[in-house]
Amino acid sequence: MQISSAMVKELRESTGAGMMECKKALVETNGDMEKAVDYLREKGLGKAAKKADRLASEGLVSIAINKELTKATVVEINSETDFVAKNAQFISLVENTAQHIQDKSIKTTDELNASMINGVKFDENLKTQIATIGENIVVRRFATVEQSNGVLNGYIHSNNRVAVIIGATCEGADKSKVADFLRQLCMHAAAMKPQVISYKDLDKDFVEKEFIALKAELEKDNEELSRLGKPLHHIPHFASRLQLSDEVMKKATEDIKAELKAEGKPEKIWDHIIPGKIDRFVADNTILDQRLTLLGQFFVMDDKKTIEQVINEKSKELGGKITITNYVRFEVGEGLEKKSEDFAAEVAAQIG
Repeated sequence: MQISSAMVKELRESTGAGMMECKKALVETNGDMEKAVDYLREKGLGKAAKKADRLASEGLVSIAINKELTKATVVEINSETDFVAKNAQFISLVENTAQHIQDKSIKTTDELNASMINGVKFDENLKTQIATIGENIVVRRFATVEQSNGVLNGYIHSNNRVAVIIGATCEGADKSKVADFLRQLCMHAAAMKPQVISYKDLDKDFVEKEFIALKAELEKDNEELSRLGKPLHHIPHFASRLQLSDEVMKKATEDIKAELKAEGKPEKIWDHIIPGKIDRFVADNTILDQRLTLLGQFFVMDDKKTIEQVINEKSKELGGKITITNYVRFEVGEGLEKKSEDFAAEVAAQIG
């Protein structure tokens, strides 16, 4: 018997099951609607499939870290409501999934779904959880970081919606102390949201475009600040250290010397003044780095120093060299948007 899209639609509306499940049920029952309904109920697909059509944009993150502090896994699992995200069963699911991914060295979603957990395939276990908890649940993303030649640590914010992992090499430094320090950096990253480790990770064309937008933003702000009689923003000549070439830095130094000379400062004290003014020049002309890069941001626990400066100081304190090599930050729901899809078009696309 030919199974029409109208039959699939009718069955879907009466049972809440997914389109593919409805089509299969109708094929298996030769188009008998009542038997198809029974078929779906016996399979227990209806409730989970229906929930799977709804956007899951709430949820939790979790991190699993091995005892040696050399391997960490972070996972984001979404639910539909914040209420369910506080459910003990859901919390356990998120934590167990992170540990499962790490234990099995799972790399992809397909590997995860096909893996065995509690004696059944992961995707079947997830369907059972959906049916029990009563909401759509989606393993949105996960990542595993390995730091075999150093140490790593992680941090989950108190709302369990933001997780950060940072790994580093630590030549000559005590690993446990470096790990404690990395946790502080993770807490910083949770709050300040850097996108990458360093300005070196930024694309040159991207920086140029953002610089144009940055200047326009500051100039616009200055119009309002001027109207209010408040101090104006400095309009930078650059946005990132990616733009601060040797030639640029040489000219900046020469300009500072000329300024000091014009002010009548004795030349013998210039060496004490110039480093601070160079730091100010770099700070004024790396606003993009301060917004987007971990190393370029000012440390939340000491806003007079950048993370890069804090790392250098900590390296000296611990008698080694700390170099950040890995950084992952997950925030629940970031980038998710609700989709509006026409049912008929959806049927046509998936059923044919």
